[in-house]
Amino acid sequence: MDFSWPLIWQSLPVLLSGAWMTVKLTTLAVGMGFIIGTFAGLGRIAHSPLWRGVASVYVDFIRGTPLLVQIFLVYMGLPQIIGRPIDPYLAGVAALSINSGAYVAEIVRAGIQSVDRGQMEAARSLGLSYGGAMRFIILPQAFKRIIPPLGNEFIAMLKDSSLVSAISLEELLRKGQLIIGRTLRPFEILITVALIYLVMTLAISRLVAWSERRLKVQQRL
Repeated sequence: MDFSWPLIWQSLPVLLSGAWMTVKLTTLAVGMGFIIGTFAGLGRIAHSPLWRGVASVYVDFIRGTPLLVQIFLVYMGLPQIIGRPIDPYLAGVAALSINSGAYVAEIVRAGIQSVDRGQMEAARSLGLSYGGAMRFIILPQAFKRIIPPLGNEFIAMLKDSSLVSAISLEELLRKGQLIIGRTLRPFEILITVALIYLVMTLAISRLVAWSERRLKVQQRL
């Protein structure tokens, strides 16, 4: 088998720069998705039929359609409406954030509903409004419970971010594709790309597991 180790070492700096772009995209997407998802998750359990309906439509649409289609909608469809092109980086971040927000919304909703209902009743009996009880009593407890699934969402988004290569955004996979186009050596490059993804996801998995253990210790205290 003709396997070129020198090609891997020569390509590694370029691939690592792509990996850094992948991490930045994922961090921005999950961070903005957390903000979007928190509001959408609250909307899913809101008393207002309008807010609940809007949040449900958003979550169902995003979770029920492929991420690649959503990326194309933002990058190619939105410019048709606004009359101007969108930078691939902004389009990628926007599409990934909107997608992540829908999944975070379900995580937040489940986290809130996992808090005993008696907590809300006790807070209301002490004179807190619904919003105040949610802000000071329910959400702090819920957020502690959603950290592990948020970590899993980060890992999933880290891998799914490779789809932005379809709009020529030079993250890890796109960098690999460019090297392959120049060298015509797909096996070495793709196996290196896969290993870089594996290292990143394993590192995040260990961090999530550590944070979960810390939370369990704090809860026992």
